[in-house]
Amino acid sequence: MNYHDIPSGPITHLRLDDFLLGYIAAASAVVALFFLRFWKQTRDFLFIAFAVFFLVQGGTRASGLSTASPNLATDWVFVLRLLAVLLLVAAILRKNSRSA
Repeated sequence: MNYHDIPSGPITHLRLDDFLLGYIAAASAVVALFFLRFWKQTRDFLFIAFAVFFLVQGGTRASGLSTASPNLATDWVFVLRLLAVLLLVAAILRKNSRSA
């Protein structure tokens, strides 16, 4: 089988889509809980930023489960993910500027 023989495009197996998105959402929630625990121990802003990032990632993945095409996101999902990434970048820059 050749790489070019593999069809590309949206995933058309809705049960597989639902399973994978649910798994990603659950894993993101677990990772967020770990970062919340680390934040509770250290009160470091970087850990809360990571927790928010993973909660947003998991939440947007879970919200995709209620749409007709769960693997195609809407504009607001991308905006939420962008805000989460910007928060994370800001926290990393803040952490690096204080330690330098």
